[in-house]
Amino acid sequence: MDICILGPFDARISGRRLTPTAAKPAKLLALLAVEKGRTVALDECIRELWPGRVPRTANAAIHTYVSKLRETLTAAAPGTDPKSVLRTRPGGYTLTPHTWSSDQEEFGRLAERGHRAAAAGDDAAASAQFRRALALWKGTALSNVEAGPLLELRRTELEERRKSAYERCVAAELRLGRHYELLGELVAQTAVDRTNEQLHAHLMLALYRVGRRVQALQVYRNLRHQLVKELGLEPSPGIQALQRAILSADRSLHHAWTPEQDRRTA
Repeated sequence: MDICILGPFDARISGRRLTPTAAKPAKLLALLAVEKGRTVALDECIRELWPGRVPRTANAAIHTYVSKLRETLTAAAPGTDPKSVLRTRPGGYTLTPHTWSSDQEEFGRLAERGHRAAAAGDDAAASAQFRRALALWKGTALSNVEAGPLLELRRTELEERRKSAYERCVAAELRLGRHYELLGELVAQTAVDRTNEQLHAHLMLALYRVGRRVQALQVYRNLRHQLVKELGLEPSPGIQALQRAILSADRSLHHAWTPEQDRRTA
């Protein structure tokens, strides 16, 4: 079974699409897929599919959705026992195909390798692993599913893991001297995430290293304006230290200093 979660949700077996066109069965399949073999309790399924008022027929409806999904499995992969793929467990259901390919799991493996490489000081390996992990994303996780409370939580968790991987990837690449290559994407990222201090620090450093000190300081001013306006907060000590280093043309900005380094030593 091939499952795509990092973008529009899609599930296929033997190349044939399993994702239902109806919203609630599709949401149920997405929930089971995101949980990666964990038994999802019937109560959790109901809460996801009917986050507001729960109809009296909810249990029967979920049973019908499961039966339809199993019929689709049988049609897509003749000879496969659908009950061994979509299992009924005490109190709930589990999706456990014999072969499983998930972009969510692949992202987790690659990102973990990137984090290990970064911790070991191997920035080239960290960059390579993080870039492979980030390339798996095709948009917002489960973008074509109207998420209820459980899927929304999983979506948020995945987006945070994506953000962490991207920030550490950029930090590694700045240490490798790739400031010119990073400028365009950092401008785009900070335009979307206007209060993310780490991304703004990366952009400030990249701009300074390519000789655009005035623009780097303007990035700081824009960030400070957004933080004060939206949150009533001043920038953190780390990014304030970066601004001071840029103002004083600190020589370490060209080779050793990174936003992560300053955060550790501040």
